[in-house]
Amino acid sequence: MEELKKILVVDDERFNVKVLSDILKPAYKVMAAINGTQALKAARSDNPPSLILLDIMMPEMDGYEVIAELKADEQTRDVPVIFVTAMEGSEDKEKGIALRAVDYIAKPVSPDIVLETVKQYL
Repeated sequence: MEELKKILVVDDERFNVKVLSDILKPAYKVMAAINGTQALKAARSDNPPSLILLDIMMPEMDGYEVIAELKADEQTRDVPVIFVTAMEGSEDKEKGIALRAVDYIAKPVSPDIVLETVKQYL
């Protein structure tokens, strides 16, 4: 049997982590992090994720800082990062794409959009 792809969900709101995990769990293995430090540790672990769903607005280290570190690290630079955020302004999307996010999912999330977007990048 094929091993399930692993997805790291990063959001400081536990409710949002649960919503995304519930959507993804039937088809993927899900890891969770509630801040940028945990996200970087999980991404650099011996069993890294195949894809990262990353919130932008988080305390201490925001999603922009997290993706900048991920893309600067040889070990994690090729892991696709999709921003999942309520920040929908064009300048926010431009900044995310400039930092090499592969896509953008707006909150509140639609399960079908989450699953299709994730599938597209795995």
